[in-house]
Amino acid sequence: MRSGVWLRVGVHAVGLFPLARWVVLGATQGLSANPQEFLTRSSGVWALALLWAVLCVTPARRLTGWTRLVRYRRALGLYAFFYTVLHVIAWAIWDRGGAPAAMWTDLWQRDFIGVGAIAVLLLVPLALTSTNGWIRRLGRWWRRLHWLIHPAAVLSVLHFEWMRAGKNDFLEPRIYAVILAVLLGVRLWWWWENRAKQRFDQHRLG
Repeated sequence: MRSGVWLRVGVHAVGLFPLARWVVLGATQGLSANPQEFLTRSSGVWALALLWAVLCVTPARRLTGWTRLVRYRRALGLYAFFYTVLHVIAWAIWDRGGAPAAMWTDLWQRDFIGVGAIAVLLLVPLALTSTNGWIRRLGRWWRRLHWLIHPAAVLSVLHFEWMRAGKNDFLEPRIYAVILAVLLGVRLWWWWENRAKQRFDQHRLG
């Protein structure tokens, strides 16, 4: 019980930390020389970090046997989507001046913006169907729908990589890419192992 309380507090502390950090930096003139750019990029990085945290839940549960972790995956996912929305709003207002025509043009002119937009669109149904009611309504299709987190993660890291290409600064996006490759590779291995076990069982029973 106590560990569950601490875990819940820890998840929400992590989820709210970026907001608190921005408030403190804003109050102490620490948002860099360009606060709008800082907040736009910071919200994007935190959205990515929290999305990766969501992807870590299943491997962590399988490796540790701590099933309680799954309870907090939804909270992490909603925090990731929250910072994704802030990232999009920051781009729309500060980078594109809130003009729909400028946003539309940007989607087609800059590859990393277009890829990022597709990633956001993939995340929208996941956030909308994260309630218990939608889990019941969708049944087995809920799990299949939420498989979209994987292409969304791949497109998100591609968005990050291409965005940094302008400054030839690839270290951070490639760290995220390596972590994602490990997380997806582990899942693929477990899927293949499960399939092999099922075929072995069918062959033995047949």
